[in-house]
Amino acid sequence: MFNTRQLVAVFLAVLVLGSVAGVATAQQGPSAGGAVVIDEGETYTGDLEAVGGSVVIAGTVTGDVSVTAGSVVVTETGEIGGTLEGVAGSVTLEGAVGDDVSIAAGAILVRDTAVVGGEMEAAGGDVRIDGTIAGDVRVGAEELLVGPNADIGGALEYDAATATIDSDAAIVGGATRVNDIGFSGPTIFGAPFQDGGFEAPVIPQWVFAGYWLLANLVLGAIVVLVAPQFAQRVTGLGTKKAVRSGGTGLLLVVAVPIVLLLLLLTIIGIPLSFAGGVGFLLALWVASIYGALVLGTWLLSLADYANRWAALALGLFVLAVLDFVPLGGIVEFVVVLVGLGAFALAIRGESGDEGDDGVSATDEGPQEGTPMA
Repeated sequence: MFNTRQLVAVFLAVLVLGSVAGVATAQQGPSAGGAVVIDEGETYTGDLEAVGGSVVIAGTVTGDVSVTAGSVVVTETGEIGGTLEGVAGSVTLEGAVGDDVSIAAGAILVRDTAVVGGEMEAAGGDVRIDGTIAGDVRVGAEELLVGPNADIGGALEYDAATATIDSDAAIVGGATRVNDIGFSGPTIFGAPFQDGGFEAPVIPQWVFAGYWLLANLVLGAIVVLVAPQFAQRVTGLGTKKAVRSGGTGLLLVVAVPIVLLLLLLTIIGIPLSFAGGVGFLLALWVASIYGALVLGTWLLSLADYANRWAALALGLFVLAVLDFVPLGGIVEFVVVLVGLGAFALAIRGESGDEGDDGVSATDEGPQEGTPMA
């Protein structure tokens, strides 16, 4: 079911993933950035948690290594004293890992120079093993290739659409195909990556819906109190020019992300794109508030009643309930489009025909000939 929060989350994910290769984070030290590198001859003492576009370990890390990156490479000179775990686009292991390896990646390559002192768990699209692994190996992959130099001290269990095991490979415990193989998986950001996804504590949907409703009520109250005349104009446009407002909102939802992503192609445009993305996300949130106000105003008008606070509360409540209704996300999306379009048109200086009676009645209810406070 598609809703406003999902739209915001998807847009933010696209923007951030597009920026990660060109912008390093502001954190200090080698553990975060566009590229994280432990150079040959360098020793990193303790555990390393690395986040970056690429992570290269050519030196020594005395403790455990936990990575989240586009690509991870442990070179022939690289040495990890503890465990290696992480999620990445690709992982290449050429050096030594003193303990277990637990990785999930699109492509995983364990070369003939690699030595793993413990067990190995690997989940990926393409997994190739041609090195030395002291313990058991568990693999889930589309394609598995075990090369002639592979030396596995334990058993090999795998679940792969295509599996090729060279006859010269040494597998002490034998190789066994297992259907629907399960993994304990690497722990990333405090949650285990298991069977192709993050396994986190299950929280009932109504908890999120209630929290989101409360947050929107607070923001809505601020919006109405700080700029009541502007809110009146937006609501007028949304209720009396709904088609025009919705069309404008749809145009913005399509055009703005394209423009921001195009800015990522230039060095100067990267910070502008990121700042613009954050601003657009905030605008979408505010637009959802205005959309709820428009919806509530229209619903109250069916009962010949007008009250801005009742309209705000009713609109937000209806949107929250739609989370639990099949196809309710479509209605939510339309409401956001109308709110966003009306918001943009109001900034341009447009207003609804004849003003906006829906948000200009007293808080006690409609009174003939009396504008709302």
